[in-house]
Amino acid sequence: MKTSEKLTAKEEEVMGVLWKLKKAFVKEIQKELEGKQHYNTVSTLVRLLEDKGYVAHQAFGKSHQYFPVVDKKTYSEKVMEQTSSRFFDGSYKNMVSFFAQQDKISKQDLEDILELIKNKS
Repeated sequence: MKTSEKLTAKEEEVMGVLWKLKKAFVKEIQKELEGKQHYNTVSTLVRLLEDKGYVAHQAFGKSHQYFPVVDKKTYSEKVMEQTSSRFFDGSYKNMVSFFAQQDKISKQDLEDILELIKNKS
């Protein structure tokens, strides 16, 4: 599995559909994307995701039903770790501080996070 490869925004969008639907044919994925992508484009994206190790398929004759092999939580953890390393010197404290300084996180949000941390112990 090559899941260390970064996903493009379009690939992440397709993964979002597969996480939601659990399994789907290309036509079903395309429908969820509200027709924003041509069928061949969606098909190519799904095959790329399969090559990268994020998706697998079950064959039904000439049709393939695709399903995620990497769950959303695992992928989210990996992306957050990469983002933290790339932009915040690996510090989640620096990342949260950045969002607080940008007014992207409220005082209540921070208090809720602190409560979660306290209850985790």
